[in-house]
Amino acid sequence: MVKRLLYSFMIIMAVIVLTACSENANSPQEDTSSTDDIETTTTNSEQLVVAIPADVTSLDPAITMDNTTWKIVYNVYQRLVDYDGATTNIKPGVAEKWDVSEDGLTWTFYLEDGHKFSDGSPVDAEAVKASFERSLTINAGPASVFEMVSTINVVDPLTVQFVLSEPFPPFLSTLAANYGNIVNPKAIEHEENGDLGQNYLASNTMGSGPYKLTQWKQGESITLEVNEHSKVQPTLKKVVFRIIGDPSVQRMQLEKGEIDIAEGIPVDQLQTLENVENVTILQEPSLLVDYVYINNKSTNPALQDKRVRQALNYAIDYAGMIDGVQLGFATQMHGPIPDGLWGHDKSVKQYAHDVEQAKQLLAEAGAENLELTLLYSDNKSWWETEALALQANLADIGVKLNLNKVAYATSREMMDKGDFDLMLGVWSPDFGDPYMFMNYWFDSSNHGLAGNRAFYTNAEVDELLKQAATNNDQAAREALYKQIQDIVLDEAPYILLYQKDFILPMSKNVKGFVYNPMLEGQYNLQDMSK
Repeated sequence: MVKRLLYSFMIIMAVIVLTACSENANSPQEDTSSTDDIETTTTNSEQLVVAIPADVTSLDPAITMDNTTWKIVYNVYQRLVDYDGATTNIKPGVAEKWDVSEDGLTWTFYLEDGHKFSDGSPVDAEAVKASFERSLTINAGPASVFEMVSTINVVDPLTVQFVLSEPFPPFLSTLAANYGNIVNPKAIEHEENGDLGQNYLASNTMGSGPYKLTQWKQGESITLEVNEHSKVQPTLKKVVFRIIGDPSVQRMQLEKGEIDIAEGIPVDQLQTLENVENVTILQEPSLLVDYVYINNKSTNPALQDKRVRQALNYAIDYAGMIDGVQLGFATQMHGPIPDGLWGHDKSVKQYAHDVEQAKQLLAEAGAENLELTLLYSDNKSWWETEALALQANLADIGVKLNLNKVAYATSREMMDKGDFDLMLGVWSPDFGDPYMFMNYWFDSSNHGLAGNRAFYTNAEVDELLKQAATNNDQAAREALYKQIQDIVLDEAPYILLYQKDFILPMSKNVKGFVYNPMLEGQYNLQDMSK
């Protein structure tokens, strides 16, 4: 215990020294934006203010694949179906009912009449068809989950039918996630050079959800206000997401009542909030995992040797990192499927801290004097400390790890290009199926897309993944995923760190928030109040 406390102390001190001695041009700067809009947040029962540590990326539902941006678009758009409260159960959304053919290939949705986009136009079967076909045509990250959709048919104005080319067991659940957001077909009116309105929707919204985007001051704030045409008229009339990179600023503003929710406060500062009268700290088990991408196609040839990747996995002091970075509010990952999701298998290989084994593997691979660069961003409050811990761990096996911290948007661009050796990442499921981890992370067709940022390729794994994705027998799928896990854990394309608890400090005035592990970092704003 003394050793772990010392480890924690050393990491925290290193963060302080690094902050004092260096300044990255892309690091979060002191928040100087105006607080005029939020002076009365504690007394204004119709306004909610949420502090987030980094700005969002493209707001286009057909493009974006990150949870930070999804927290905006999820409340601006509607879906055919939704998750029911904190469960993985599905309830009606725009569709009031649905049915599926016996072979699992034809899904028919019957829409509730009266739903309207923010411009007053109807959400009908033609709009649903146009929205999904737009996503499939753009063929970015969200489209990959619908690659088995062969045709979309309008049966009548309020009935739309999806025909699949092969069975896909999680299909209904995917429609409840952000992939299923329905975009106004008038988006095409904003088309530029055949982009299907992507440039316009990157910074504007055209949905039928309870809110609409009214202002986005990049780097400062994002404002949502009630969509007057929505069937649901929420209690909160205005929601402001303020970009505050400094966790200490977030904490002080929460204490003063200037913000209602603080997303960017690291665990080492939570203790100071425990006795603040107007603040409560929500803690829930989560399916959010934290890990390191190892670029398998890196220009550094050493990373193409699985012995080197295994060595990096053995180098990590997992217990020390959980204590030092997360103060115990996490558990070591045991395979790529998190505990709490079916398919999690405690019998699969788990790497342990073994410095001598790591050094031996590096020697066998001829990589004793290895130098790598770790890419990370300002998106997660704990990543600075985590990066320093990784640097210290790898130094113990003779690997020099250079740290490259950039702005979140920049990190996304570099990640897409594969411009990194190692990179910090987080992942949570959008639907309750191992497909969310296994197929996204390890299918070679996802190179450079959300999930397989490790650029991992294995033809045998690809075939097994396809079998698992198209089999309606859960037991058979579980066996296939076990076989895949045995292969990929040996080949070590990632460093699997830990499964993190969900912790959220907020004002005691906030009511009605429901945490759903399928909607990590997102808010059920239409049900919330103050």
